[in-house]
Amino acid sequence: MDDPEASPFQHCFAAMFETHFARLYRYLDRLSGEPELASDIAQEAFVRLFRRGSMPDTPEAWLISVALNLFRNAKSSRSRRSRLLTATRSEGVLADPPLAPDQAAMVEDSRGRVRTALDRLSQRDRGLLLLRAEGYSYRDIAVALELNEASVGTLLARARRAFRDCYEDPDAP
Repeated sequence: MDDPEASPFQHCFAAMFETHFARLYRYLDRLSGEPELASDIAQEAFVRLFRRGSMPDTPEAWLISVALNLFRNAKSSRSRRSRLLTATRSEGVLADPPLAPDQAAMVEDSRGRVRTALDRLSQRDRGLLLLRAEGYSYRDIAVALELNEASVGTLLARARRAFRDCYEDPDAP
């Protein structure tokens, strides 16, 4: 933001948006599996931060918490939303260029196995893994998921093991 008239908050907000929007979007996309929903929620979280008018003590954790609340609200009305979305519309939103057919098949197989493994995990384990994959700190993860920061490392190790077990043996209960 090059506007000399902008407030310190507006400068800080612009920097936060540039630095963290894509990461928050990717987290929400992986969590939901719906790119349009992820984009909407990430945008709404930043709108709420802007409307707040000041930075919270831990802005990254605040954004994650707001986004998770918005996601939970959206999930409760998922059936209505899924009727409105089509695969064709959601594929083009913030997506990578198309792959060759053989590569696309391998990627889809891998993506399906990852999605299946993630879906079999507890909500806490899924949240831990996805937030860490996006580079959030243990502190931000702890605040966002309402955990003790000292236990995040142990919980992540357990979540990784659970994911690996689900991924390697997709037929296990």
